[in-house]
Amino acid sequence: MMLRVLFALIVFSGSVQADKRAAEMKTSLMPSPSSSSARRGDDDDDGDARAPRVPRGSKHKQQRERNSHRTPRPHPDPDAFFTTPRAFNGSLRVHNPLFPLTEESYSAYAVMLLALIVFSVGIVGNLALMCIVWNNYYLKSTWNCALASLAFWDFTVLFFCLPVITFNELTKRRLMGDLSCRIVPYLEMTSLGVTTFTLCALSIDRFHAVTSAQPRTQQVESCQSILPKLSVIWLGSLVLAAPELLMWRLEQEVSPWTGLPVDSCGQEPSVMLPETLYSLVLTYHQARMWWTFGCFFCLPLLFTGACQLLTRHIADENAKSIHPSSLSSSSSSSLKKKQRRERQLTCTVVALAAVYAVCSLPENIWNFVLAYSGVEVGVATRALLALIGQFLLFVRAGATPILLLCIYRSLGQAFMDCCCCCCEDCLLDTSSSATSSSSSTNATAVSSSLSSPVSVQEEKLKIVSGTSPAVFFDKVKDGPAELIIGTPC
Repeated sequence: MMLRVLFALIVFSGSVQADKRAAEMKTSLMPSPSSSSARRGDDDDDGDARAPRVPRGSKHKQQRERNSHRTPRPHPDPDAFFTTPRAFNGSLRVHNPLFPLTEESYSAYAVMLLALIVFSVGIVGNLALMCIVWNNYYLKSTWNCALASLAFWDFTVLFFCLPVITFNELTKRRLMGDLSCRIVPYLEMTSLGVTTFTLCALSIDRFHAVTSAQPRTQQVESCQSILPKLSVIWLGSLVLAAPELLMWRLEQEVSPWTGLPVDSCGQEPSVMLPETLYSLVLTYHQARMWWTFGCFFCLPLLFTGACQLLTRHIADENAKSIHPSSLSSSSSSSLKKKQRRERQLTCTVVALAAVYAVCSLPENIWNFVLAYSGVEVGVATRALLALIGQFLLFVRAGATPILLLCIYRSLGQAFMDCCCCCCEDCLLDTSSSATSSSSSTNATAVSSSLSSPVSVQEEKLKIVSGTSPAVFFDKVKDGPAELIIGTPC
């Protein structure tokens, strides 16, 4: 009996010790709470790819899903879902203010409408003025060719610069990039130089016409005589505007509101230039405001005003010295026509100078105000003022040919003759009577050319102009300005 009780105690103590060892081994194998939380944080930082797999429907998975709903994760990159990553740097993205319709859209539509009106009127007017002077033999003079040269540069500025400025204002991107940042200011400055030197040349011509001892007549000049005079104006303007090519450069930044790239042109000479050239461009950059104000604003206006005052003073003295009783009726009529022509040309020069002053004065005023008054304005205000100054330049380029065609009688009459001629050509009746009359006219012209000893060149001029060679040369060189109107189309 005692042996049975002792055996039972031994078995019971052995089982208790075995259970104790099993409990200790289980406790050592289970992770601690701190290490499990740290490991769970590491797993969360590394992502779902490193998380241990758990059976579906287990408590750990349900707990992880509840935690994932509590703490939102950042939105993944869409490009990560594609097998081949997309390389897109945003260079093709542009700002579209026209759609959807916002408060900014109204200003964008206003800019587009103004640009369209100025572009269409300026292109048509300058092309008409150039074609009239180029295709009309009677208008081949230095005066008219200088006006045609001015129309050519105004046409160039409108055709190349206006679309670039409008596109940049609407989309905040720059057409042709850094090249347009250099070419557009260069063309604008060259146009200002051509206008300046043309006004000075016309003022000198008016002064010389009044003070000359011998009476000057309207003459048809050859191209060899006209081109050297125009080359002085062109070369001077191109050389004076050359620093603009080296001073401007393209600047790009990202808009904080839209996240789209924004292009702008800044006045910053490149450090890659040679040292001597860099110092010259830097000096020009520092003195640019005073240089443009003195050379391209004060010079033409003061020179034109001084020449006009002297011309009027001398013309009044000449008119007082001439007694109307000592002149015959024919001399008196020719004198009145000459005075009328001189007043017309003087009014043309004054009107050109007035338009140039009105369109250039606002930009010079706010440049000096911003530079010396200490007024602090934002980047948007400066950009708006620069846009207004450029559009004033475009308005001047578009209004100049219209003004010349309205004031200068020779150009205006030639333009009307061409318009009427084109209308008559459109409404021309191709009947048999018209054919017979034209054939008889041609036969008469051919018979007269065979019978009269006239050269082939004079006969061509006779057929084109519709006048005899004597009337052609005498009236052009010695006649008044009213006869120098223009050939039919």
